[in-house]
Amino acid sequence: MSKPISSVMFVCVHNAGRSQMAAGYLSHMAGDRVEVRSSGTMPADKVNPAVVEAMLEEGIDISSNTPKVLTDEDVKASDYVITMGCGDACPFYPGKTYLDWVLTDPAGQGVDTVRPIRDEIRGLVESLIAEIDKKLTR
Repeated sequence: MSKPISSVMFVCVHNAGRSQMAAGYLSHMAGDRVEVRSSGTMPADKVNPAVVEAMLEEGIDISSNTPKVLTDEDVKASDYVITMGCGDACPFYPGKTYLDWVLTDPAGQGVDTVRPIRDEIRGLVESLIAEIDKKLTR
């Protein structure tokens, strides 16, 4: 396994939906080229079952993932910090690339509501991979 070319941290409030889907997609699409982390400012007990179901439809199994609490160390170790509705609770460190993805929160929603959120996240992750790759060619 080669050294990852970049590291990305996805942060949302509960680390049970949006950030889990984004991390699942990035791991799936970029493989070991990108180190992927996800966490929440107030993590839930488990990943949203509708999110797990929606990702399984894409062939990505996140059923064994568990929500994790956001730490300063994880942010410091990441090149990109992508927030999804965690507001001012996310730490800021100079030299990181910060992106804020405005997405509907899938908490308490069924899989029919989660699918369009999932699809939007897939597009954002594809754009992120393109941006990471572009930086490498400079």
